[in-house]
Parts: sequence; structure tokens; C-alpha cells
Amino acid sequence: MIRLAQATAADVDDFVALATEMDVFYGDVRPDPPQQRATEISAVLFGVPPAAFALLARDDADELVGFAAYSFLWPAVGLSTSLYLKELYVADTARRTGVATTLMRGLYAIAAERRCSRIEWTTDESNEQAQTFYATLGAKPLPSKIFYRAEGDVLSS
Repeated sequence: MIRLAQATAADVDDFVALATEMDVFYGDVRPDPPQQRATEISAVLFGVPPAAFALLARDDADELVGFAAYSFLWPAVGLSTSLYLKELYVADTARRTGVATTLMRGLYAIAAERRCSRIEWTTDESNEQAQTFYATLGAKPLPSKIFYRAEGDVLSS
């Protein structure tokens, strides 16, 4: 059975370990030491105000097996709020066991509770498994949107 809960400060070390696994999965091995990552994660999730939130999935052994990192955006349709899913990740050992579906249903419940008009997210064009999974949830890609990113030196110019 998968148990969902919002991340707390007590979860940071487990979160760092799973985030590090995610980085390796995506080919981005960070040289930062775990304590630096813990400090960064704590600042984002538990700062005042928090910059983002994380819904965590734990298994029967209380192991962290997945997370959904998200934030709320405003305005959306009719000046409502939307939930933006930045990252959904399931541990390699827990894939295809229902963790991702449980996390997404948890996000749907959070969005409904907060009266969000929608949930939005992106996936890589090459990630066909994710696209197939999201289709099973009733989600459809929006061909009318183009995703932009500014990073690096552009941010300081």
C-alpha cells in the first residue's frame, strides 16, 4: 500500500537520496554534497513562503518510493489558480506498481481542494512511457502551447 503525505523537514534526507537517483536517471549527476542539496531543498520547500511543495509516496516499509514536486500558479482560467507539476519521479525499484498513479490522484485531490481550474505539466518528447502513462489518466498534450526556457547567462543580463 502506498501512503501519500506532504514533505516535512524530517523527509529531507530521504528526498535528497531520491532526487539524486532522479538526477542519475536523467543523466545529470550533481557534484554537490548531500548536505548542500538538503539545504537547497529545505529552502525551497520550507522557506517563508515556500517556493514549491512536494507530495511524497512511501511504501509499507516506510521507504520513499516517489515524489511529485509542484507549485500553484495564478492567474489561470477566469482568474483561478492552476497546479503546475514540475517533476514526477518514482524510484527504479517501485516503477509499474501504481506509485505514479497514486501520486497523480493525490495531486488531483489537492487541486480540487484548492479549487484549481487545472493541472499542467510537461514531458520530454522522447519520453513515450510517460506520455502513454499520462494518456491513461485522461490527460492530453496541448499542441497549441510552446514551452520556453531561459537559463544561464540570460538570467543575469
